[in-house]
Amino acid sequence: MAKTIVVKQIGSPIRRPDVQRRTLIGLGLNKMHKTRELEDTPSIRGMVNKIPHLVQIIEERE
Repeated sequence: MAKTIVVKQIGSPIRRPDVQRRTLIGLGLNKMHKTRELEDTPSIRGMVNKIPHLVQIIEERE
């Protein structure tokens, strides 16, 4: 079974660059405090690392 991470949106994309807004949408997040369980891949980790002020990793699952 693949490793997954739970990502929560903690910041608003209002008054942020369009690239950051599109990264949130790419992660499947578009509303405050929404969570998503995503596969733990280098591409997902890179997206999360580009917007650490807008998202938070809640937990990592096996």
